[in-house]
Amino acid sequence: MSYDPTAAVDAAALQASARNHMWPHFTNRKVLNDGIPVITRAEGHHIYDAAGKQYIDGLAGLFVVNAGHGRDRIVEAAAKQMKQLDFMPLWSYAHPAAVELSERLASYAPGEMNKVFFTTGGGEAVESAFKLAKHFWKIQGQPMKHKVISRSVAYHGTPQGALAITGIPDMKKFYEPLTPGGHRVPNTNFYRAEEMGAPSNDLEAFGQWAANRIEEAILFEGPETVAAVFLEPVQNSGGCFPPPPGYFKRVREICDQYDVLLVSDEVICAYGRIGDFFASKALGYEPDIITSAKGITSGYVPLGAMIVSDKVSEPFNSTENTFYHGFTFAGHPAAAAAALANFDIFEEEDLNGRVRENSPLFRAELEKLLDIDIVGDVRGEGYFFGIELVKDKATKETFNEEESDRLLRDYLSPALWEAGLYCRADDRGDPVIQLAPPLTIGPAEFAEIGGILRSVLKDASSKI
Repeated sequence: MSYDPTAAVDAAALQASARNHMWPHFTNRKVLNDGIPVITRAEGHHIYDAAGKQYIDGLAGLFVVNAGHGRDRIVEAAAKQMKQLDFMPLWSYAHPAAVELSERLASYAPGEMNKVFFTTGGGEAVESAFKLAKHFWKIQGQPMKHKVISRSVAYHGTPQGALAITGIPDMKKFYEPLTPGGHRVPNTNFYRAEEMGAPSNDLEAFGQWAANRIEEAILFEGPETVAAVFLEPVQNSGGCFPPPPGYFKRVREICDQYDVLLVSDEVICAYGRIGDFFASKALGYEPDIITSAKGITSGYVPLGAMIVSDKVSEPFNSTENTFYHGFTFAGHPAAAAAALANFDIFEEEDLNGRVRENSPLFRAELEKLLDIDIVGDVRGEGYFFGIELVKDKATKETFNEEESDRLLRDYLSPALWEAGLYCRADDRGDPVIQLAPPLTIGPAEFAEIGGILRSVLKDASSKI
């Protein structure tokens, strides 16, 4: 019997089958044992479970569904492409959708970034950038430049190379030894600046301090050994750390001074999340490489892209230098067609402008929660915010591992879900709640999200 996504489902039977056969990603076995939520459909900014209950998609799937669910236009574009050409690899061949999408991405990118290398996701894009950086320096006659610098608690993906760039120890310990060369510097969590020994009463001074730690690391390792710095425009893991004013200007100066490539990891932050097609453009800096995925198709078909500056791509224009790297399904015709339809929606509905206009209203709604005892900080940019939770607001004392696990997994995650809000309660760093909804929502939805958070967080505060 063929699968019919519109048919009625038996949630209990699906949960039992999932326990036996499906291995969810980043998921404790307890979730499967308790009955994993089964989501059957989505529309706009809502998702629905097998019982028909509606939830606000406060995370856009996983920072992905930027144009919202149920966009027939994207579905039809992918279907039309599959009827015309279902598959062709980009290994020594091209197809029209990939060519057009490459040109369009180059037109959106900051500065002179005109070459696009497709992947099927964000981790692959980061892995590609790591390999490209090392390859670039070898053909530049600097073969020892192989190390990469990233920030504490930053997440850059799970492939062995990308995992070496990731700054979350617990995610790496079972897979070591990793690809060598990953080194960490402090992140831009101004709320915890004093604990880092950084300026804590001047945001711009803190930003200069944080950027200068990158210079310090380059000098410590030796500039002749450092290939690239990998930074997210707004760091995801740890809870939405935005860059202080002047931070990226100083980082760009440092990278130029020591011949180090600047990689802007925009897997989350690109495609409207910060109010432009590329967050680096919105924040006013020009990287050498951009890694991206997620919102490029609004999640309708998997796709990622590495966008490369002319400086980095130029040596590969020679017939002597081939980048021996690729993925079977990268730049899939249906995915490229979906991305083009997605960008048409962005432009016609001005979703980037919508984010820029409404972001202050979203922030203001979330900042109302600062009167709750356990809400220590609200931070972020665009439609990408984190709420840090603390035991003591006066001292900023955080929760220990056991307390955090109990707060986030035993109470907040199920309580927020039961209240009708899908978001992320995360403790890769200090405990936070993250929000990154579809870019189509506005003030009415901000208020609805704020109301659910207030009810659940006040209840949690009374239980601690």
